[in-house]
Amino acid sequence: MVQVLPQGRLVYGMQLPVQAQSAVFAEGWEAGAGPADLVAVARAADRAGFAYVACCEHVAIPRRLAGAMGTVWYDPVATLSYLAAVTERVRLLSHVAVVGLRHPLIGAKQYATVDRLSGGRLILGVGAGHVREEFEALGVDFARRGAVLDEAIDALKAALGEEEFPEFKGERFGFGGLALGPRPVQSPRPPVWVGGSSPAAVRRAAVRGDGWLPQGDRREELPRQIGRLLRTREAAGIAEPIEIGAIAEPVYVGEPGWDVGRRTLVGAPERIAASLREYGAMGVRQVQVRFRSRGRSELVEQMAAFGAEVGPLLND
Repeated sequence: MVQVLPQGRLVYGMQLPVQAQSAVFAEGWEAGAGPADLVAVARAADRAGFAYVACCEHVAIPRRLAGAMGTVWYDPVATLSYLAAVTERVRLLSHVAVVGLRHPLIGAKQYATVDRLSGGRLILGVGAGHVREEFEALGVDFARRGAVLDEAIDALKAALGEEEFPEFKGERFGFGGLALGPRPVQSPRPPVWVGGSSPAAVRRAAVRGDGWLPQGDRREELPRQIGRLLRTREAAGIAEPIEIGAIAEPVYVGEPGWDVGRRTLVGAPERIAASLREYGAMGVRQVQVRFRSRGRSELVEQMAAFGAEVGPLLND
């Protein structure tokens, strides 16, 4: 297992704006934003002590889902590679890559290159996917996507490991005698965090993951899910710790002066930090935060305030 977060501390990361423009969470200003905004936010995260910035994956959105999901979803490999060149410290997370849509050798080549270009800052977040039409268009069996993902994770771990000529033989994928370069910078390999909150996803994270990225669990649901995760991991004979995540409620540091929604964590840094420390008490190692904002400048200001005033209080 591969651990990359500071031991015994709660850290914070964020999903990038602009790159995923779902009506469920994107702010209004993101529709007119572009690469310069992504760069500015990624650099702000670098300065403000964020553990990671993240980019999600959808290949194509069917018409039936376009109203809710939007149609703009940047490619994570291209986006994270682009941002690797303009950041220095912050890690680069695919949250999540639907790796079952492609052969693991292709995925390993892409993400090993991201790790090499970034100087060893990749976190490979993976998930099963949920849009049937994407799978059908690419000739992948949607009904079997969980089994495909299980094998893809095993194959990716082998391909991203320390062997220049990796070997893997599974039911669907197999390779051997083929050199795969460039090799990742991280040793023994980049970490693999598994996303999803279904029973199958939690089991997958417990058995195959270096980390778990829950999806959609409310705060009160997390202790039960974490308990299931840890019991499953123990039953599988895995003693190493797992880097557990959480997606927090939206955040606004200070008094907004505009309607940020009733579920948003608002107010003084001490109040926000106290609320987020509750996640740490559950066993969460990293909390993903999303800021309410009306434009790039307000978002960057919020990130700076969080890094300077909230972040230092998360481990008090």
